[in-house]
Amino acid sequence: MQSMTLKTILIHPDPRLKKHCDPVTDFDRDLARFADDMLETMYDAPGVGLAAPQVGLIKRMLVMDCAKEAEGTPEPMVLVNPEVTWTSEERNVYEEGCLSIPGQYAEVERPKMVRVKWQDVEGKAHEQEFDELWATCVQHEIDHLDGVLFIDYLKPLKRQMITRKMQKLKRDKARA
Repeated sequence: MQSMTLKTILIHPDPRLKKHCDPVTDFDRDLARFADDMLETMYDAPGVGLAAPQVGLIKRMLVMDCAKEAEGTPEPMVLVNPEVTWTSEERNVYEEGCLSIPGQYAEVERPKMVRVKWQDVEGKAHEQEFDELWATCVQHEIDHLDGVLFIDYLKPLKRQMITRKMQKLKRDKARA
């Protein structure tokens, strides 16, 4: 059994978080191992989603698990090259946070339901509809693959305020 490695989560602002990610083309053991490391990192953080660019890999891959720990069984998902194929007219507002923007939360409106197609780590195609928190999470993580952060949906003043807090956090961490 291969031991897992916790990855370092990049903190905004970081130029890698604003990059448009390349499609995954190699479905090999390294990809599966990286996906496992991402899940481990996400659970450790703790979070419900993590996109590859947040740990420095500029590829179209994300992991998520919105099953509430209290209700029991984790439902880890790895989505490679995910693509939204349908969105509902109905909208939902969730208070979103991000592991790359620790301690900051804001309400973001998104489609309530989405259909997403993706590949697994072996390259096999999947398609599924998500709603509620799962829909919000998958849209938030796919945004990361396009260089979009949840704060990009906020008014400029609020976004600048959060960015300044993150710059201070990074400076404080660098000094520590």
